[in-house]
Amino acid sequence: MICSVDVALLTVHQGALAVALLEREHEPFAGALALPGGFIHPEEDQDTQAAAVRILRTKAGIVSPYLEQLATFSGPGRDPRGWSLAVAYYALVPPEVVAGSGCGRVVLRGASEARGLPFDHGQILAAALARVQSKSSYSSLPVYLCGETFTLPQLQAVYEVVLGEPINKVSFRRKMEELGLLEPLEGQLLAGKAHRPAQLYRLRPQFRRRLALTDRGLNPGGGGR
Repeated sequence: MICSVDVALLTVHQGALAVALLEREHEPFAGALALPGGFIHPEEDQDTQAAAVRILRTKAGIVSPYLEQLATFSGPGRDPRGWSLAVAYYALVPPEVVAGSGCGRVVLRGASEARGLPFDHGQILAAALARVQSKSSYSSLPVYLCGETFTLPQLQAVYEVVLGEPINKVSFRRKMEELGLLEPLEGQLLAGKAHRPAQLYRLRPQFRRRLALTDRGLNPGGGGR
């Protein structure tokens, strides 16, 4: 039986959610763009999460600030080499992490436009997008698509990219205050071209490895910014 790990690596590119793909070097599907993936190394990987971390690091040059197991995909039809099982993960990374990876193999595609992927990578990507969108409506998940520092308008824009809908500015700021996950950087402002300088924020240390959750979701479609 073939046992592997596949990762749907998501980022923001040109104002939209994008997926990182790699050109396959070997058959089957040599030359096709696919999700980063590989076989589990029992002598090296403590578990499938460790395998996913290793695969992203060695194949894409990326260490993701957020990596979560998605689902298991298995069966006789997903791989032409025979019955196979893949533990799928999804990862979120800021755009600058992808740009600074130094890996020329990474190709970004619009997440909603990446079609015709080999194996069942299209199903894995669809499941990852559904999970991220659902989870983003009630948690701090989209923060991991931002850099180390960001303004509230920048963070709101990322939430809107993920959710695919506008969010009311006042409601969004109130929700961020309720979550309590952000801390302002004393005296650090980002100058805008058309607006007054905006306060820079970063994640509080206790939320850098776990999500902040709310019992009431954000209110997409709430109107203006």
